[in-house]
Amino acid sequence: MMDQRYQILLKTLIERYVAEGQPVGSRALSKYSGLQLSPATVRNVMSDLEEMGFISSPHTSAGRVPTPRGYRFFVDSLLTMQPLGEAQIHELEEQLQPNQPQRLISSASQLLSELTRFAGVVVAPKRMAPRIRQIEFLSLSEKRILLIIVTAEGDVQNRILFTQKAYSPAELVSAANYLNQNFAGLDFSEIRSRMHEELRQLHADMTELMTSAMEAGNQAVADTSDQYVISGEKNLLEVEEISSNMNRLRELFALFEQRTGLVQLLDISNRAEGVQVFIGGESGLAPLDECSVITAPYEVNGRIVGSVGVIGPTRMAYERVIPIVDITAKLLSSALSAP
Repeated sequence: MMDQRYQILLKTLIERYVAEGQPVGSRALSKYSGLQLSPATVRNVMSDLEEMGFISSPHTSAGRVPTPRGYRFFVDSLLTMQPLGEAQIHELEEQLQPNQPQRLISSASQLLSELTRFAGVVVAPKRMAPRIRQIEFLSLSEKRILLIIVTAEGDVQNRILFTQKAYSPAELVSAANYLNQNFAGLDFSEIRSRMHEELRQLHADMTELMTSAMEAGNQAVADTSDQYVISGEKNLLEVEEISSNMNRLRELFALFEQRTGLVQLLDISNRAEGVQVFIGGESGLAPLDECSVITAPYEVNGRIVGSVGVIGPTRMAYERVIPIVDITAKLLSSALSAP
């Protein structure tokens, strides 16, 4: 463990760097730390902190900046939170109204973005896999077939199948009738497991069509099962540490579009209690190496169903952003659980 002098100087350095965005020198630390230490003593402490991996020296400056390890120690051991005031909490409650459940997810994402000036993200509750009411096949050309799926809720999904052989209209009707008569009311995962044995008994020419239909149908309903809302991505263009690296910026926005990796990261918070903070490479996602992700799970009637989060630079005011994420998750839980 670091002694108190080291902790105070590290905390001061990080707070000054977050506030000003410039490497912090020994004179500034001596001035703002409140410690009666000479600049020479401060320089010696900074040198030790650098050896310990908590700070580093940019090539262009005599000052120091925090490393991800330094931020991690700061967040875990030195942070003094700045809770939201009652007026701010009341304002949030007003904007997360339980009488507008269809807008709650997007509203929460926008609020996180507006309050932090970074990107706000919400993963909505996972829906039950939709059950199938009806399936139809429609020939588009010799080896292109339109798969039409109607769910029990009345949603319609279309997918194009590319087949190795041409199917006659009669074969397509027969295949659709077979699926509708034997599997209506099931979801695609149930249909696939039940069909595993029965496919062997089907005419070989129909096996390809059925297998393609199952794969495409499963993907079609999966695409609608996770609602993922992100707001304020453009705020990150204003962050110099992120926008100065165009390649990394492209990777970051590609990550937002692909969504899978980010959703998996956010899902981790569903298995933990309270706020989680991923700093730099801790996320395991290369595009986020210069970012921090702060997440918290939210509940519906006591059951964790999704997560909220903020994506910003590692140089962020953690003491302010963490309470914002925490209270937003709690208010979203309250609004979604309202009778």
